[in-house]
Amino acid sequence: MSRVFIFVIDSLGLGETPDAADFGDVGADTLGNLAKAFADKQQRPLSIPNLCRMGMAHAYQGATGKQLHCKEVLENNLPTPIASYSYAKEISTGKDTPSGHWEMMGVPVLFDWGYFGKQANCFPEELLARLYKEGGIEGSLCNGHASGTEVIAKFGDEHIKTGLPIIYTSSDSVFQIAAHEDHFGLDRLLKLCHLAREILEPYNIGRVIARPFVGDASDNYVRTGNRRDLSVLPPNKTLLEKMTDSGGKVVSIGKIADIFAQQGISEKFKATGLEELIDTAEQQLVDAPDNTIVFTNLVDFDSHYGHRRDPVGYALALEYLDGRLAPFIDKMSDDDMLILTADHGCDPTWPGSDHTREYIPILCYGSKLKAQDLGERDTFADLGQSLADALNLPAMDYGTSFYQNLSSH
Repeated sequence: MSRVFIFVIDSLGLGETPDAADFGDVGADTLGNLAKAFADKQQRPLSIPNLCRMGMAHAYQGATGKQLHCKEVLENNLPTPIASYSYAKEISTGKDTPSGHWEMMGVPVLFDWGYFGKQANCFPEELLARLYKEGGIEGSLCNGHASGTEVIAKFGDEHIKTGLPIIYTSSDSVFQIAAHEDHFGLDRLLKLCHLAREILEPYNIGRVIARPFVGDASDNYVRTGNRRDLSVLPPNKTLLEKMTDSGGKVVSIGKIADIFAQQGISEKFKATGLEELIDTAEQQLVDAPDNTIVFTNLVDFDSHYGHRRDPVGYALALEYLDGRLAPFIDKMSDDDMLILTADHGCDPTWPGSDHTREYIPILCYGSKLKAQDLGERDTFADLGQSLADALNLPAMDYGTSFYQNLSSH
């Protein structure tokens, strides 16, 4: 195997997992529910022919026992998959971004993260007091659970007037600080987040997220691409570290490097927006040498559409991705592998704004690889174990490889 290109379609769940009741997510179905909502609102079905060629509709049916409400299925024109397809459930204790990514790279999170459970006044007074003192700030705004876009619309004006940062959380293990890039300063925000990362160590919080924004009024505040995720270290060596330890290369596109706390990353490209993220990955088809993993997180699906509960926007973004797949595949080398997967669900029709506990797709394409139904996978870590097998790396502690089922050798 020469190179591996991984696209994480962030939050594209394929329906509730057996343990969904433990998370309050019985009935969640990101792909199925957004497809139905899109058809109802747009008066036409979702059309994703290239994703269907990769086996997405087949994986969805395996996970849910239902047919996907898309044009290709409704018109009885579902193509025979050119890729192998499967659906995987998560064994990590949470449904957060680091847990999903680490597990797919062979290191599930089998401990409990710390959380800020109260909806209001959720942060301990001693934590905030230390942050204020050492960070040189006089206080903060919000101090509760909130949606990122709504919180800057609600508190943005007051933030600019007072200079106080906006600090909030969600049902995930996160501590988020939003501040205006010009009025508060991006460097100042990042320094405050690094300080928060240090202070939060005893609380076992997975990520501190810097949420910079710009604009001059509540109706035009917008978050920028200078977001930073400050994650704790994975509890063990992921596939990415084993890759770089062996002399291989790992290219991070989007927030991958942040999610893995910079561990096992050779080169990183930030990129903002779905088009730029895919463009940057596509350029690696030209630039990346042999023995490289190019790992891209398509965050817009989660941040712009899942959390904002926008099924139409989500569906249109899927159609855009679908249109980019065929040209990408055409430019792949014969020894390359393409992986399409996800890290959790975020059903845009679901109450609230949090992630949902769902199966994820794992679709694997290579011109020299067999195309077949790989069935249900017991853990996301099957992907990492399979890539270790394909790249001749030391085996991971978790997961079962399916690579030998794909290889024609």
